[in-house]
Amino acid sequence: MSLGDDTGQTRIRLPEGSDGDPYGGARRGGRSSSRSLVTVVGVVVLLIAAIAFANRGGDDSAAEEGAASADSPKAAATAPSGKKPVTTKAAGIPSGFTHDREGAQSAAANYAVVLVSADILKPARRTDIVQQVFVADKQAALEDRFSKAYTKDFLSNIGLDENGNAAAGSTYVSRTMPIGTKVTSYSDTTAAVEVWCSGVFGTAGEKSTNPVTSDWFTMTLQLRWADNDWKVEAFSQKDGPAPVPGDDKASTAEEMAKAVQEYGGFTYAR
Repeated sequence: MSLGDDTGQTRIRLPEGSDGDPYGGARRGGRSSSRSLVTVVGVVVLLIAAIAFANRGGDDSAAEEGAASADSPKAAATAPSGKKPVTTKAAGIPSGFTHDREGAQSAAANYAVVLVSADILKPARRTDIVQQVFVADKQAALEDRFSKAYTKDFLSNIGLDENGNAAAGSTYVSRTMPIGTKVTSYSDTTAAVEVWCSGVFGTAGEKSTNPVTSDWFTMTLQLRWADNDWKVEAFSQKDGPAPVPGDDKASTAEEMAKAVQEYGGFTYAR
């Protein structure tokens, strides 16, 4: 996959088969390229092209599967551990996760929130995010690719200025809510965690051509234990799983902007 081929293209969900699945045909079809989520997709394309996922030897995988079976009861997929969230932050981002499977899941959930946030579009904030979230040997290359993806023209196309700010009277929204996490591989130094998310994206404003809407997606984060914390080595994203859309009445732009300003975010922990 080339570095820029998919950046800014319209994402389209093809019709599902008519096999009786209540989810088939009930999901939305094509989307405008101005959707804020396309920004993330574009960056993911760059990241996938730039960073290969860590390879694991066959001998280790069998041992890791055994460890997973031993310390992961069936309820682990949904049941919280009861441990308190981390209490420390660096650059406003949760940090100091425990060196275990649960710590890796907590790190992945919090990093998913950061990587699909409005702040990632702001050059002044992006450097802090890259330095705090990613492993040191990936930071320079990633920051360069982020900058090439989030050009002035690109930001203008989604209604933002070169600093990642919305026009006066409008509020840019990009909030991600982790629904659950799943460890797909784990060792003392690396972990792969999937984070199932829901999110709201778009611009709240009377003249907005990119209204706030919701989406469902799953992020896969490849983590490495570095500097006494879990850091991201690479990440990717795919659509779904998505529920059948409900019949909720859409809020006004004013209500949406007010909600974003009044309701703070969370620190997520397993």
